[in-house]
Amino acid sequence: MIAALPLFEEANRTRAFTVTILRALAERGIAGALPDLPGQGESLVPTRSTDLTKLRAAFAAAVASLIPPVFTLAIRSGALLDAQAAVAGRYQLSPMAGADLRRELVRARQASSREAGDAFDPASLDTATEPVELAGNLIAPAFLAELAIATPSTEAVRTVRLETEARPADAKLAGSPLWRRAEPDNDIAFAECVADDIAAWIATCAA
Repeated sequence: MIAALPLFEEANRTRAFTVTILRALAERGIAGALPDLPGQGESLVPTRSTDLTKLRAAFAAAVASLIPPVFTLAIRSGALLDAQAAVAGRYQLSPMAGADLRRELVRARQASSREAGDAFDPASLDTATEPVELAGNLIAPAFLAELAIATPSTEAVRTVRLETEARPADAKLAGSPLWRRAEPDNDIAFAECVADDIAAWIATCAA
């Protein structure tokens, strides 16, 4: 199982949770990996220099380095990253489209601009030629353009959402929307529940 963290700040908020899921999977006999992609974690590539094309290529390369069969775990916008990966199945937890992520980033920038008394026109994103600061991240205009049309893969997917989410899913689980919290956090009970569901799903895929 190779995990794809969400993009930008949500990656920091959910890293501990993801690691807990991978550890729980290891206890169930399922090995895991959590790569730092360009612009994420310990990567030497700054966020402003990455884009969706680079992230997808890097994730596909990470998958190719593993012994098959390989399954992916993607949380939120992490589901945008595994489209090019040759995997046996994709487990998507509360997946979101790129356009939804872009709207969230714009709303965060609008809120911070209002607090600072600055003017911000979302339309300026479409004509930007330099990286734009959104929710504390410097993001390349090409990346923003990619997000506008990016969607999660629908091939060999199990979609799981929180019980509180209205969107359709193959299953809904009780848990905390850690990606909504201001600071990084964890939910061990939820992680165990996700690991149980993943293990049962992989067993079904192998049957």
